[in-house]
Amino acid sequence: MNKNKKINEEVDTDIFGSPQMREPAPVEFIPRHKTPAEIAYEMVKDETFPQTQPRLNLATFVTTYMDEYGTRLMNEAVGINFIDETEYPRVAVMCGRCINMVANMWNSPEKGAWKTGAVGIGSSEACMLGGVAAWLRWRDRRKAEGKTYDKPNLVMSTAYQVVWEKFCQLWQIEMRTIPITKEHPSLDIDRAISACDENTICVVPIAGVTWTGMNDDIEALDKALEEYHAKTGIDIPIHVDAASGGFILPFLNPGKKWDFRLKRVLSISTSGHKYGLVYPGLGWVIWRDKSYLPKEMSFSVNYLGANITQVGLNFSRPAAQILAQYYNFIHLGFEGYKEIHSNSMDIAEYCHKAIGKMKCFRNYSRTLENPLFIWYMEPEYEKKANWTLFDLQDKLMERGWMVPAYTMPKDIEDMVVMRIVVRQGMSLDMADMLIADIRNAVEELEKLEYPTPTCLAARKQEKQKGHVYTH
Repeated sequence: MNKNKKINEEVDTDIFGSPQMREPAPVEFIPRHKTPAEIAYEMVKDETFPQTQPRLNLATFVTTYMDEYGTRLMNEAVGINFIDETEYPRVAVMCGRCINMVANMWNSPEKGAWKTGAVGIGSSEACMLGGVAAWLRWRDRRKAEGKTYDKPNLVMSTAYQVVWEKFCQLWQIEMRTIPITKEHPSLDIDRAISACDENTICVVPIAGVTWTGMNDDIEALDKALEEYHAKTGIDIPIHVDAASGGFILPFLNPGKKWDFRLKRVLSISTSGHKYGLVYPGLGWVIWRDKSYLPKEMSFSVNYLGANITQVGLNFSRPAAQILAQYYNFIHLGFEGYKEIHSNSMDIAEYCHKAIGKMKCFRNYSRTLENPLFIWYMEPEYEKKANWTLFDLQDKLMERGWMVPAYTMPKDIEDMVVMRIVVRQGMSLDMADMLIADIRNAVEELEKLEYPTPTCLAARKQEKQKGHVYTH
């Protein structure tokens, strides 16, 4: 066959009439022959399609919608490596501008043209950097005082994000966790202070707890640590994990003191790809000023003819997210962010109220601090029900919704909850559809004559504990 004729036939082949559509997808080896781009695209798209309806994903905190221009900007910058400052110096400048804007959003007291901060691949790296800085500052102080520095510890609630467990394992730091309970649904300040000692590198309160959507009382913690310092002479700083709340509080509750307006807050981390409204992955960490960023963390290297100094656990990283963050700051401005987050909060409150009225459910919190919330089954109803929230999760998934059910942290792990995270891209009309689907799913589940497997497993677990099945 003529080579050009073969190429033309491949180009003109109808996708669903092609031989590739009659063959299984490659599993172990790279295919020997080429596949036309449009067919390869369709094969990948078809396999992921049922799981790629991101606006119905109410489980994730991560941004699932950006406007046309933000998306276009990221697509056009997908090949840019941020670390190549010699080739792309303006990207580094825009990164510095973003750091300035985030720092000032959090009321940074630092003077000078450029604030002290760093970009990360998500809030996890930002948390790591904040934690490492606290550890190094503590270690250097202990060395200067001629004291041992082999038993550092960190204090936070059991509602921590898993990155903190990873941080403590990697850097061999004792993790002292304070249980959250029904009586103390956020960080118990008194117990946190009692867990502190001279080896505490920092206390980590959370603004926007992943498990519950609530905020720790950071102002009360700051006051308590001041009193602890006056009484013991032990100086313990605060690192705020504001992965979600860092982009909510400045716009919806600007008068609340949780940031650098508090004396003991020396660093804050957040996620640009959550309520910063940028596609993943992007995180930011800001220090009170450069004196709190240990010199050991600023790594310098001669790279492609330039002496580059960077703070981070990664070297190469995408530049597209940085450009998108700067774009959002320019395009949306303070008013735009406030409007979007206000809408998200209003819709979350609408769902919170509707679910709270259902006889089978009970909301975990009376009011919302962030555009997300959790609920659990009403205890008396649950005793008689033949289903669990895990069954409701499956029913909603049949309708396309991703609404997670999960058990709470240690000490209240018997409680099973569901969570809704409202982000940009969720409308009131979609909320009505969700509530209707929840009601319909509950009606179907209430018709069950026998317990579901998850219900039987829960009852068995409760019997093993020696008491009646109830939370």
